[in-house]
Amino acid sequence: MLGVHDNGVLSGLRVDDALMKKIAGIRSDGNILPLPMMSVERFEFAEGDVLVVEVSPALVPPVRYRGRTFIRIGPRRDIATEAEERVLLEKRTSYMATFDAMPCFGSSLMDIDAQFVKNEYLPQLIDSDVLMTDKRSLQEQLAAIHLYDITNECPTNAAIILFGKNASFFLHGCYVQYVHFAGEDTGSEILNERQIRGSLCSILPKLESFVKDAIITARPMPVSMLREQIVFNYPELALRELLMNACMHRDYQSNMPIRIYQFSNRIEILNAGGLYGEARPENFPTVNDYRNPIVAEAMRGMKYVNMFNRGIQRVKNMLRENGNPEPKFNVSKVTAFEVMVHPSMSLNLVTDGEKVTKSATKSTETMNEVLAFCTQERTLTEIMRHLGLKHRSNAKSRYVDPLIEGGFLEMTIPDKPNSRNQRYIRTLS
Repeated sequence: MLGVHDNGVLSGLRVDDALMKKIAGIRSDGNILPLPMMSVERFEFAEGDVLVVEVSPALVPPVRYRGRTFIRIGPRRDIATEAEERVLLEKRTSYMATFDAMPCFGSSLMDIDAQFVKNEYLPQLIDSDVLMTDKRSLQEQLAAIHLYDITNECPTNAAIILFGKNASFFLHGCYVQYVHFAGEDTGSEILNERQIRGSLCSILPKLESFVKDAIITARPMPVSMLREQIVFNYPELALRELLMNACMHRDYQSNMPIRIYQFSNRIEILNAGGLYGEARPENFPTVNDYRNPIVAEAMRGMKYVNMFNRGIQRVKNMLRENGNPEPKFNVSKVTAFEVMVHPSMSLNLVTDGEKVTKSATKSTETMNEVLAFCTQERTLTEIMRHLGLKHRSNAKSRYVDPLIEGGFLEMTIPDKPNSRNQRYIRTLS
């Protein structure tokens, strides 16, 4: 405050426009970097004027004045050492919240499905006994898991993305666009088009059903004179994995939706946001990072992903078993991530005499049968009887174990995998 003595008595200063411009110019004269958040205001009194200059703490320290960083050491000011600047850099990182953790200004608790959060989501994350004894308000409970901003009294972007009643109203690209083209490029005739809108808690189950009903096709192929087998164009679980990754890793600040373009010879999945953080073209897919850690954790809590960094390898394995070529990942685009999947080569193989199509496609169909059967707890013996299998070790290693590793099945006694009382149940919602 200029124009006031230390004892609070006005000094009689008269603040004119020239003085205000001079003080306000300190902000942008280039000596202070990064530029401070600063406001200047004049108050007029009979005894004199007061010029109030308010400077907010920097969110991205260290702050340098003429190239040097100053710190307070007791009663005196001094230049920061390299080690002291490193402490300020660590503080800077802690202030830099990801986009999904930031408040969604203009929204309120009425804009999210609070009943779903309270009755469905929280019980999946928190023990029921803890929830019963928790007397905090819903806002405080959501703030504890980064879904509500107490300071600004509004949900975070993650809450809108996950549970928003009209998510695309606040985040315009928060939907999935599917287009089926008759030919091999976007200039060909459009056979089908669909937009799947809503929050992730409503989009994700719709995507699972949509992949199975609108994209996956199956037809019988002769493998001998008297026998046929069902051949799928794409493995359902592989496409599901790719779409879950697109929803989890996309850049929700972009207005571009997640795009699923199906052509006659391939499927392209494109989402906004290239490789993020520690992930680089040279280390993909062995190293991953999370652009939306709160969204990723919520999807893990709802059993859609497992966050083990095994998704890409699982996709490759499932495509190979189904007879599909290796997927192609385009990581060269700076602002987008693209994956291209071609249909099963088994559909193009000609069978005559002893030439047969790849029987590995049957494995995907059998795994889907296991998942459908295990909506209730089942023993391995019951699964074998349902599938008509005779060899216990083959049924477990070929079908049950891969589903457990992928997070699709879970054991009722996980600490004793070989227990005689072991049962299996589907984990997907």
